[in-house]
Amino acid sequence: MARLYLSMTEGVINHWKAHGNAYPQKFILTPVQHAAYAESRRNGIGGPKSDVRVHMGVPVEISENTPGVMIAADGSEVSLS
Repeated sequence: MARLYLSMTEGVINHWKAHGNAYPQKFILTPVQHAAYAESRRNGIGGPKSDVRVHMGVPVEISENTPGVMIAADGSEVSLS
Protein backbone atom coordinates (compact mmCIF):
# COMPACT_ATOMS: atom_id res chain seq x y z
CA MET A 1 0.00 0.00 0.00
CA ALA A 2 2.94 2.27 -0.71
CA ARG A 3 0.66 4.10 -3.14
CA LEU A 4 -1.57 5.19 -0.24
CA TYR A 5 1.48 6.41 1.70
CA LEU A 6 2.60 8.44 -1.31
CA SER A 7 -0.91 9.80 -1.88
CA MET A 8 -1.13 10.91 1.76
CA THR A 9 2.30 12.53 1.60
CA GLU A 10 1.46 14.33 -1.64
CA GLY A 11 -1.85 15.46 -0.14
CA VAL A 12 -0.11 17.11 2.81
CA ILE A 13 2.49 18.80 0.61
CA ASN A 14 -0.17 20.11 -1.79
CA HIS A 15 -2.25 21.30 1.17
CA TRP A 16 0.71 23.23 2.58
CA LYS A 17 1.27 24.91 -0.78
CA ALA A 18 -2.41 25.84 -1.18
CA HIS A 19 -3.05 26.95 2.41
CA GLY A 20 0.06 28.84 3.52
CA ASN A 21 1.69 25.87 5.27
CA ALA A 22 -1.46 25.07 7.28
CA TYR A 23 -1.87 21.43 8.21
CA PRO A 24 -4.90 19.39 7.16
CA GLN A 25 -7.26 18.44 10.00
CA LYS A 26 -6.88 14.67 9.60
CA PHE A 27 -6.87 11.61 7.39
CA ILE A 28 -9.72 9.12 7.53
CA LEU A 29 -8.94 5.58 6.33
CA THR A 30 -10.93 2.37 6.26
CA PRO A 31 -9.70 -0.40 8.57
CA VAL A 32 -8.28 -2.26 5.54
CA GLN A 33 -6.50 0.85 4.26
CA HIS A 34 -5.10 1.60 7.71
CA ALA A 35 -3.81 -1.95 8.17
CA ALA A 36 -2.04 -1.80 4.82
CA TYR A 37 -0.72 1.70 5.59
CA ALA A 38 0.58 0.52 8.98
CA GLU A 39 2.27 -2.50 7.41
CA SER A 40 3.96 -0.39 4.74
CA ARG A 41 5.16 2.11 7.37
CA ARG A 42 6.46 -0.56 9.70
CA ASN A 43 8.18 -2.49 6.93
CA GLY A 44 9.57 0.60 5.21
CA ILE A 45 9.75 4.25 6.13
CA GLY A 46 9.59 4.59 9.89
CA GLY A 47 10.48 1.04 10.85
CA PRO A 48 8.77 -1.38 13.24
CA LYS A 49 8.03 1.25 15.89
CA SER A 50 6.30 3.73 13.54
CA ASP A 51 3.41 5.67 15.06
CA VAL A 52 0.71 4.96 12.49
CA ARG A 53 -1.80 7.20 14.29
CA VAL A 54 -0.22 10.21 12.56
CA HIS A 55 1.20 10.92 9.11
CA MET A 56 3.56 13.89 8.81
CA GLY A 57 1.99 15.35 11.95
CA VAL A 58 -1.60 14.88 10.72
CA PRO A 59 -3.86 12.58 12.80
CA VAL A 60 -5.04 9.38 11.11
CA GLU A 61 -8.54 8.13 12.01
CA ILE A 62 -10.19 4.85 11.07
CA SER A 63 -13.78 4.58 9.86
CA GLU A 64 -15.81 2.03 7.93
CA ASN A 65 -17.70 4.86 6.22
CA THR A 66 -15.01 6.45 4.09
CA PRO A 67 -13.41 5.93 0.71
CA GLY A 68 -10.14 7.23 2.21
CA VAL A 69 -9.89 11.01 2.49
CA MET A 70 -7.87 13.88 3.84
CA ILE A 71 -9.88 16.55 5.64
CA ALA A 72 -8.45 19.93 4.66
CA ALA A 73 -8.06 22.84 7.06
CA ASP A 74 -11.34 24.29 5.76
CA GLY A 75 -13.21 21.01 6.36
CA SER A 76 -13.41 19.92 2.73
CA GLU A 77 -12.69 16.31 1.84
CA VAL A 78 -9.87 15.45 -0.53
CA SER A 79 -9.88 11.95 -2.00
CA LEU A 80 -6.75 9.86 -1.55
CA SER A 81 -7.36 7.78 -4.67
